[in-house]
Amino acid sequence: MRPPVAIALLFATTLWGCNDMYDGQKIKPLEESSLFDNGLSSRPLVEGTVPRGEARLDDHLYLGRVDGRLVETFPFPVSDQFLSRGRERFETFCSPCHGRLGDGTGMIVQRGFPRPNSFHSDSLRAKPVGHYYDVILNGFGRMYSYAPSVRLEDRWAIVAYIRALQYSRMVDVSDLSESERANLR
Repeated sequence: MRPPVAIALLFATTLWGCNDMYDGQKIKPLEESSLFDNGLSSRPLVEGTVPRGEARLDDHLYLGRVDGRLVETFPFPVSDQFLSRGRERFETFCSPCHGRLGDGTGMIVQRGFPRPNSFHSDSLRAKPVGHYYDVILNGFGRMYSYAPSVRLEDRWAIVAYIRALQYSRMVDVSDLSESERANLR
């Protein structure tokens, strides 16, 4: 047998085998199946298993709660870099409604939509940081959940920036150093 004929025969045999895989039986997700007693092709997770990467054991970090109560503290130290990230994320996701200063005068309010509460009100200033995290995670009132849009770390960064905005309104200018006052101008 000549080498080119052998190669062509080998190639044809290989293609023929692939055709069996293409036309072979397979079960698509959620399709009926006689393989299992309940008639379903998909199997539920075994009780007690957690999909890889989904173990969320730290309620403080993931839910903003400890023992079911909203937390008063951040789950990690807050740095200047973290606050800068919070400002960036706040201006992206929050300022259209809450305004860049957190006073509730965002662009949507100027377009006739209802005004959200100011972060500078006494009632919101008294809320624990877990409250703000919970609102970002689950939504509140007219605000829907931002959990699908804002990553976990960014949620906490936004909360830190909201706290910084709140504290900035409570500082007396006379308490600032000369260099800090110069930055205000």
